[in-house]
Amino acid sequence: MERYAKLIARARAGELILIDGATGSECHRRGVEIHEHGWSGGAALSHPDVVRSIHDDYLAVGADLIVANTFATGANILRDVGNEADFEALNRTAVELAVESRDSAGDAAAATVVGAGISNWSFSGDHPTLAQLEADTVRQAQIMRDAGAEFLSLEMMVDLPRLEATLNAASSVGLPVWVGFSIGGELGHGPDELTDPIELRDGDTLREGVQLAATYEAVDAVCIMHSDVRLVEHCLPVARQHWSGPLGAYAHAAAMVDGEFTHDAVISPDEYAAYLPAWKAAGATMLGGCCGIGPDHLRKVANYVGR
Repeated sequence: MERYAKLIARARAGELILIDGATGSECHRRGVEIHEHGWSGGAALSHPDVVRSIHDDYLAVGADLIVANTFATGANILRDVGNEADFEALNRTAVELAVESRDSAGDAAAATVVGAGISNWSFSGDHPTLAQLEADTVRQAQIMRDAGAEFLSLEMMVDLPRLEATLNAASSVGLPVWVGFSIGGELGHGPDELTDPIELRDGDTLREGVQLAATYEAVDAVCIMHSDVRLVEHCLPVARQHWSGPLGAYAHAAAMVDGEFTHDAVISPDEYAAYLPAWKAAGATMLGGCCGIGPDHLRKVANYVGR
């Protein structure tokens, strides 16, 4: 955990930290089949070389951390696609691939930290009970810890009850926790459509979410993530008002093109990078990208943070 201790100390000191970019949408862009209710959750077993290559690309850019491709490996998602039998193998292997990528990069990535993403999202809309979610997440977090994850990144937290269940589970296994909140729909909208107070994607307020996260000793960072690039700068001040620790921003980009949903080529690297000064001015010092934000975008972010 020495790597993580050094990273979080830098973040707490206000140093700019380079978060990696998307893994799930990059898997899709590189030819991994996406399941309607399972996203890229099976990629660690079906396409390990692709997953590893994505991590390699972010390491080459100079990412201070890489996060395993585990957004869609929660037990509820695997149940939806009839693949719960691979729950342990998928979560373990996804973390191991990230660790292998970091370790194989040699001295250039020796300080890079490996995290594991945990989400309570459901693509089918069929959510488990809160008790089941908490039990499932404890199992998932233990597997990730034992496979080499150095922190847990809670991704797309969108409502208070499931946030609390996920926090209870993630904070029980002895790893630091980062909490990522998502605002607005998948296709996004402009800041003029933001509610007052700003709401999470599935209701409840961002303020309440950050306040809840701040009560957990294990939580080291709060992020605005997988949210429209136009919304992030408006959400960050709310988070900063209720959170004094490291604050991150990594947005997504999505669109409908000829009737098809896509994250690919929605925003150019230069267009994405143009938002970074506003995010930094609003308090974010940890910067990266989510769905639709790949290695070319991250090179621009890396330039901004001085890599």
